[in-house]
Amino acid sequence: MRLKSLIGICIFVLSSAVLSAQTISTSQIRGTISDPSGGAVAGADIKLTQTATGAVRSTASAADGAYAFADVTVGTYDLEVTKSGFSKYLQQGIVIQVGVNPTINVALTVGAVTQEVTVQAEAVTVETQSEGVGQVTPPQEVQDLPLNGRQVTDLLPLSGAVGQGRAFRASYPSSAVISIAGGAQGSVAYWLDGGTHNDPLSNQNLPLPFPDTIEEFKVETSSLPAQYGTHPSGAVTVITKSG
Repeated sequence: MRLKSLIGICIFVLSSAVLSAQTISTSQIRGTISDPSGGAVAGADIKLTQTATGAVRSTASAADGAYAFADVTVGTYDLEVTKSGFSKYLQQGIVIQVGVNPTINVALTVGAVTQEVTVQAEAVTVETQSEGVGQVTPPQEVQDLPLNGRQVTDLLPLSGAVGQGRAFRASYPSSAVISIAGGAQGSVAYWLDGGTHNDPLSNQNLPLPFPDTIEEFKVETSSLPAQYGTHPSGAVTVITKSG
């Protein structure tokens, strides 16, 4: 009976880790489609295209005009909305960063589908679905900032509210003995491509890849979402380059 209970607990913990990883490694885009008067537009065709790969995902707005794209990886996207009786809407340059879940509401204008309303969205989309406070370090900064020993963890203090700890040694050369927002050392959650990346013995981070392979990373310092409950001080989420 004890063995069965232990196995059950292990399965539950691993399942929970997988489910939480799905929410951490990817983002979500959602919003509503409306007409010029603000009324909901149901049945609008919505396409999300990743500009780097050309991958296209499609959905349709619900009766209340709502739509959502789950599990969106980091990158730049175009959002296209079409509906009979309205001009085609195209929003380009939507930048999705790690852990950012934007809400993009679209107001259609009356016209022929052959007409097109194009919006350029070159700025990083603002996070509106999570109360967490953090900072994303984009690929260009990861590549260009000087690093002694090419350890990405040396960039963590640039995010603010991150202090160097002295209580114990680092487990690995790339481990970061840090304290976030005055929290205890060893209470920082590390994630790599959606999987937990903490050393179970020291609670420091396991070795991280070299900067050349990292797409971007995010350091969250306060108001953490519920999935970080086991490490309440802060969270570091690292995403590697695809391909």
